[in-house]
Amino acid sequence: MQIDKAAPGTATAASVRPAASPSLPARTAALPSRLGPILCLDDFEAAARRHLPGPIFAYISGAVERNHSLRANARSFEQYEFVTRVLIDMSRRSTATTLLGRTWSVPFGIAPMGISALSAYRGDLVLANAAARENLPMIMSGSSLIRLEEIVRANPDAWFQAYVPGADTEIAALVERVKAAGYRTLVVTVDASIASNRENNLRAGFSTPLRPTLGLAWEGLTHPRWLFGTFLRTIARHGMPHFENNYARRGAPILSPSVQRDFSDRGHLNWDHFKMIRRLWPGHLVVKGILDVRDARLAVENGADGIIVSNHGGRQLDGTVAPLRVLPRIVRACPEVPVMIDSGFRRGTDVLKALALGAKFVFVGRPFNYAASVAGESGVRKGISLLREEVSRNMAMLGVTSLAELDSSYLLKTD
Repeated sequence: MQIDKAAPGTATAASVRPAASPSLPARTAALPSRLGPILCLDDFEAAARRHLPGPIFAYISGAVERNHSLRANARSFEQYEFVTRVLIDMSRRSTATTLLGRTWSVPFGIAPMGISALSAYRGDLVLANAAARENLPMIMSGSSLIRLEEIVRANPDAWFQAYVPGADTEIAALVERVKAAGYRTLVVTVDASIASNRENNLRAGFSTPLRPTLGLAWEGLTHPRWLFGTFLRTIARHGMPHFENNYARRGAPILSPSVQRDFSDRGHLNWDHFKMIRRLWPGHLVVKGILDVRDARLAVENGADGIIVSNHGGRQLDGTVAPLRVLPRIVRACPEVPVMIDSGFRRGTDVLKALALGAKFVFVGRPFNYAASVAGESGVRKGISLLREEVSRNMAMLGVTSLAELDSSYLLKTD
């Protein structure tokens, strides 16, 4: 059956020729030959599995309990098939997209990912620099190991994602710190008020805090490129990594037993805290982690400028619905703000399906983390280029020249 149309006006694009526009990034340099053929984002995962110690890879790749939601995110795209148009001049198609007053080169950005500087040397900075050069938004994670001030200096258009602290005074102090640093967009994650059951991480030897063990030491020794190029290089140049941005003050080192306490002190947070943040924050305010229409409306009514529909990449409550399944109803319920989405996106076809269902923008996480770990900034830029080319090519085959043209008439829901 044909699905209902999404709300109008949910995607826009600039009318520039992708191959010739001076506003688009220069072509990314070739990847190091040791990586072999990298043809799509999935290839970076295979390369990262070889490069990273098992516990570090497990932290990035895994989810919770039975990984039901992780798999459901990937399967959700199979619910829809394309209905293509033909004999349309595709020569001037554009992947450019406007979001929160800014035109970006593509309709996707880099999702926030915690402790990425443990998998890639200066990982958050690598992601920020790549995003700046490729002209797409990068959301810095609050559970990161590089100070937020350093990231916004490198990329003034970066967004900051906060795991809101437990006390009102600490919330206010963190918001003031982010504001003073110069960020213009604050993302508040609302689906992680308590720590999830990531037993898969524990089985693989990863824990928060990190606990030095013979197994972890062996993993480091058997992955010397990571050991010397990332971990020991970080300690030699910057000291033991700390969680730098959960509070206005510096947080605990990754080996500290107080880390778990710092991440678990948020169970009482409610919409009154969000209202307080709205009063304190002058810039764009985005809520991440919405799946229910009622929460989406509460977010808008309490001052959100945008919503990210997300199940945290399947890393919180196992069995949570895939965001793509609830996206259309949230778009219809909140026509006055851009509705964005993350969790499970890997291909250009995934991106276009979300846009056709009414999403304004898509955020991609794990693949760019893998790319950073195996090839630094050039790897991330290569990943961005691959996904951009997929989006552009698929637009041509679908029969659209502008992302603004996409709506649910281009999709058919499978039986």
